Amino acid sequence: AKNCAYCPYSRFPVGAALLTAGGEIFSGCNVENACYSLGVCAERTAIQKAISEGHTSFKAMAITSDMGDNFIVPCGACRQVMREFGTDWDVYLTKADGTYIMKRLEEKKKLLPLSFKPEDLKK
Repeated sequence: AKNCAYCPYSRFPVGAALLTAGGEIFSGCNVENACYSLGVCAERTAIQKAISEGHTSFKAMAITSDMGDNFIVPCGACRQVMREFGTDWDVYLTKADGTYIMKRLEEKKKLLPLSFKPEDLKK
């Protein structure tokens, strides 16, 4: 998929592809703003697009950038938004050369340990 990231300030394009439980794919890109705090990451863009189309159950997400030798990882805000929709899905962290590692939100190799979850609001 074409990455249409809008990143004139960081010059750091990020793309994400989200696979729903029903097999649909929603893509996302980062969209920056001159007021930095109003920007949105690729992962949240993909999730928000899926939610706006009625999907709340996800199987996997792949995150990519052209940052070279390092794996791209979601920021803390994106990890928290991802956690809102469960932990039973795979997250593929990729490099520009196509190599990747697969993580889960909560397991042995956690992306978001001790996460705040919707159930915590009921305590």
